[in-house]
Amino acid sequence: MAHQILMQYTGFESNNQGREYAFRVRFAAEDVRDFKVTITVEAFDSRRVRFQDAPDVCSLRLKRELTANEDCPSNTNFFITDNDLDEYSMSHSPKSGQRKWAGSRNAE
Repeated sequence: MAHQILMQYTGFESNNQGREYAFRVRFAAEDVRDFKVTITVEAFDSRRVRFQDAPDVCSLRLKRELTANEDCPSNTNFFITDNDLDEYSMSHSPKSGQRKWAGSRNAE
């Protein structure tokens, strides 16, 4: 892909399958397309993904898809796979030697 794509997250809708995250992508002034990326209810219920991370997970997947195939038609819907969730989790987990924030409670 020779030029930069501009992606704008425009919100989500819940349905029976899960949550559909909507994005508007501008390839050029006259080339604007809409896409959706769906995460299943099960992925949230099993805590494979947090609600606050879902837009980021979806934007990364969409960016990979559009980098591989810039000609994706508008209104294409992609689905987040287990592999997508595993990759996101691995790339966003604390590095060895780093501690996760455990809160500020003191044992008394």
